[in-house]
Amino acid sequence: MNRLTVIGAGLAGCEAAWQLANRGHKVMLVEMKPVKFTPAHSYKGFGELVCSNSLKAYRVNSAAGLLKAEMKKMGSLIVEAGEATKVAAGGALAVNRELFSDFITEKIKSHDNIEIICKEQVDFPDKNAVIATGPLTSDAFAEQIKGVCGDGLSFYDAAAPIVTKESIDMTKAFMAARYDRGGADYINCPMDYDAYYRFHEELVNAVSVPLKEFESLSVYEGCMPVEVLAKRGADALRYGCMKPVGLIDPNTKRRPYAVVQLRKENNEGTLYNIVGFQTNLKFGEQKRVFSMISGLENAEFIRYGVMHRNTFINSPKLLSPSFKLKNSDNIFFAGQITGVEGYTESAMSGILAGINLSNSILGKDEFILPKTTMSGALSSYISNNTIENFQPMGANMGILPMLDKKIRSREERYQALADRALSDLNFLLKGQAYENCN
Repeated sequence: MNRLTVIGAGLAGCEAAWQLANRGHKVMLVEMKPVKFTPAHSYKGFGELVCSNSLKAYRVNSAAGLLKAEMKKMGSLIVEAGEATKVAAGGALAVNRELFSDFITEKIKSHDNIEIICKEQVDFPDKNAVIATGPLTSDAFAEQIKGVCGDGLSFYDAAAPIVTKESIDMTKAFMAARYDRGGADYINCPMDYDAYYRFHEELVNAVSVPLKEFESLSVYEGCMPVEVLAKRGADALRYGCMKPVGLIDPNTKRRPYAVVQLRKENNEGTLYNIVGFQTNLKFGEQKRVFSMISGLENAEFIRYGVMHRNTFINSPKLLSPSFKLKNSDNIFFAGQITGVEGYTESAMSGILAGINLSNSILGKDEFILPKTTMSGALSSYISNNTIENFQPMGANMGILPMLDKKIRSREERYQALADRALSDLNFLLKGQAYENCN
């Protein structure tokens, strides 16, 4: 049997290698770490999370939760790792980043069918490969991809700061989850009217890091730097990452005017990241402005926010719903480079790319999921060749086909969409005698 190649050991690459290896294929997984790191990566392990430690909502009647439920049915290594290394985060699946990476790395390295090659990939593969090099594909390999796929599109990603728990003033902040959904796992820093607008004024006038040669690139909405969002209007943050709904300040017994939330970064609860505060401000400005937040006046920042380039191909013109490069000899793409946006979305594309490369090698039909599933809807979106202005897409209930009947309650409607998706997926898996190989 041919040895297959997977390039990149991020979430998508690890899922692709896992699916292929569990189907009996010999896999060469090429990863440039630790020989070379991207500007945003620093940990030696595979599946490193950068922007956030959250895999988003876990409940099945949410877009992110439904996607994870579908992935779990398809034997997802990433969901397994998330469940094994989770930290308390209300209704979300947040993880200890290092343990999460260590779990994935150990699983991949201990698999008899996977060989790890530590080097920077510089040549475009001829055949039988999954390219999952991510949004920070090295310059050399990016040029190779451009040579085959044409000019790519680019935007920016940003990461949020992390502070120590002991440096947060809990006489001002309080523990709670919105609407008491799940445990009281978030630290909430409340602001009144005056404090909020003083903070907003300083934030919009703070100094950012120059974008240099990438200044013509756009910013993806899902990782919008907080200072960019703030410049859209005085109340933009109150309707975004600082919305106070579903929270009551125990000190005032009232809903705050605005709230900054922090989420656990590790199991021990010693580190917290500032939710939604991805930023490109200079480090000194981050310290100055974010210390205006109630409870963070003396916060110890163990990592400041950073911003980095993100790149994706024009997938609607290049890829099929199976993530195969059209007119290629079994070359597949997976991950954020395809225009799926988000950790779980990227991992999902790796699953499907791995399954479909295996099916192609074995002479089986393509494994195409119905559009009623979240995975199928995303696969359909990135391969829809009628799209002219292609932009990344994350999981959301709006991309699923409408139900046959109208349901007014959003929660009930989302549950019905989830029930339909999982029913259709179960039927497909059964009909194709799919084996969940773990």
